[in-house]
Amino acid sequence: MIDKLEFYLALVKHEHFGKAAEASGVTQPTLSSAIRQLEDHLGVVLVQRGSRFKGLTQEGQRVHEWAQSIVNDTRAMRDEMKNARSGLSGHIRIATIPTASATIHELTLPILEKHPSVSFTITACTSIEVLSKLENFEIDAGITYLNDEPLSGKFISLPIFAEQYQLIVKEGGPMSDRDSVEWRELEGIPLCLLTPDMQNRRIINRYLDAAGIKITPLLQSDSMLVLFSHVMNGKWASIMPFNLAEQMSFGSDIKGIPIKNPNAKHIVGIVAAKREPNTPVVAALLYEANRLAQRNLKA
Repeated sequence: MIDKLEFYLALVKHEHFGKAAEASGVTQPTLSSAIRQLEDHLGVVLVQRGSRFKGLTQEGQRVHEWAQSIVNDTRAMRDEMKNARSGLSGHIRIATIPTASATIHELTLPILEKHPSVSFTITACTSIEVLSKLENFEIDAGITYLNDEPLSGKFISLPIFAEQYQLIVKEGGPMSDRDSVEWRELEGIPLCLLTPDMQNRRIINRYLDAAGIKITPLLQSDSMLVLFSHVMNGKWASIMPFNLAEQMSFGSDIKGIPIKNPNAKHIVGIVAAKREPNTPVVAALLYEANRLAQRNLKA
């Protein structure tokens, strides 16, 4: 049954019998037969068929939700038993908002040092995509804003640091002679910012709107590295958390200028599926997140 459910998940993901079979390492007739057997066992039609895959039936949508949960729990059980035999090992998939990319090593490095058999895949995406990937079991944990995106009861969250925005410039660049600036003073500054689909950008836009100013960035990107490389030129500025700019500056003459009235502060944390118990690797990740939170958010 578990194998059939895994074939079914592959079919839903690829929306093509041939591609799903290839991804599963079986022939197309084998996968098609397994889906038919699953339908016979459950007594419902799961897939709308024609000459090709046409989508799921209403029952198929519901079985997809169950299959995700069952297969994920089975994999977690296997991992836990494997860890019980040979120590912590496994693969952790994390999705992170771009502004947290320079901080995530504070979670991963302690785990790698303690458990050399653990490996990671880390992807950058929007805060909305982080939650979507968690919902669909595409990742094990996410790093995202906790007070700006609604979290369902399916998730547990733990704050790990406060993101405070500053105007990031190179010495000699726009406003580099200032010790602080106000949001209303940023009008007319040549800015490089994240794209509007990023929660960081939407937060910044709210502060700019509240200050009564409109800006048109000269450059927009979903990559913090792209923004920073333009700031390094000395002609442009950006708005980003100073700890991120500090990590990326590599000793260069980059200056962070606090933006006031108001002081922008937003909590970033780790989010994972609510389950008891957690898989051993996710439990290890949450343990390190708690340690990081105590260091970063202590009064």
